[in-house]
Amino acid sequence: MAKKRSGSSARDKRPVRSARHLPDSEIDFSDIPELSDQQLARAKPVGRPKAENPKQLIAFRVSPNLIYKLRKIAKKKRKPYQTLMHELLEQAVKEVA
Repeated sequence: MAKKRSGSSARDKRPVRSARHLPDSEIDFSDIPELSDQQLARAKPVGRPKAENPKQLIAFRVSPNLIYKLRKIAKKKRKPYQTLMHELLEQAVKEVA
């Protein structure tokens, strides 16, 4: 019996190879009706809201054992481990300064 594949399989989410990107200038929008004022009023912003002081993305190497311990502590505190790491770094910098 063949194994049943999940509908959310990564294989099903691959982009179609024959599809090519079209710039907006090549897309015909003429058959799409304009939105009414009511529809525009009901529209909600999409994506993460702009932060007043956004955090900067960095990358550094951490031992797997340390990450395991941080994730375990974060799980006990019911918070994301990256948030916990940020709090610990802030606390350490305050102690040193």
